[in-house]
Amino acid sequence: MMSIPLYQVDAFAEQPFAGNPAAVCVLTEWLDDQVLQNIAAENNLSETAYIVPAVSDYELRWFTPDTEVDLCGHATLASALVIFEYLATDLQSVRFVTASGVLTVSKTEDGLLAMDFPSREADSIELLPVVEQALGARPDEVLLARDLLAVFEHEQQIMALRPDFELVRQIPDALGVIVTAPGLTTDFVSRFFAPLAGVPEDPVTGSAHCTLIPYWAKRLGKASLHAWQGLERGGELFCEYRGPRVLISGHAVVYLTGYISI
Repeated sequence: MMSIPLYQVDAFAEQPFAGNPAAVCVLTEWLDDQVLQNIAAENNLSETAYIVPAVSDYELRWFTPDTEVDLCGHATLASALVIFEYLATDLQSVRFVTASGVLTVSKTEDGLLAMDFPSREADSIELLPVVEQALGARPDEVLLARDLLAVFEHEQQIMALRPDFELVRQIPDALGVIVTAPGLTTDFVSRFFAPLAGVPEDPVTGSAHCTLIPYWAKRLGKASLHAWQGLERGGELFCEYRGPRVLISGHAVVYLTGYISI
């Protein structure tokens, strides 16, 4: 029987029951990929992060209930909080070695955790009929990076969307679909749908902001941005555009600690 420390963290939230929950499992060495996938399916959260201490960094991988992904923001934020609060309380920043390169998370003076992520700028593409059918509304603009970015005119349109997830799965060349519009009280708002990855709607998605930040920074002509993602359960993000990199900052809170026995 193996015992694995497990933490559940609400990322991009200042109190429990908000933001985006992620599981963080602390390993001493990598387990078989199928075991990692089974644990993520059992946890049944949008992401389970696994961290393994290395010489001076931590190795980090992310799994949805269905598959491993190449980048996840909220589970990285959650992993950093676990390290800062439980594993290495003297650290002010932590480096993760990941499939998307080295990612750094640092404490800020105002109590946020700031993630240094790659920028994923999107290119304009033609609006396919399946996109409008899947979203139930016609976006003003459509762009593509790893995810499809559908831009609308008003925040109310974003919050009113009720997508057909079976049709969302049929949108070609995109892991997920980001919908966004100018915000009423923030620079922009968004939602993220990724049924192909086993996550119909993700409450707050750091990796989606790797595409949102460069888009809105250029459109609004400003490098520092304030964002909100989510509908019933969402979160606040503080963003900065730095060309090839983006800075994504937010709060996080530990909801649960325990052990997995396998």
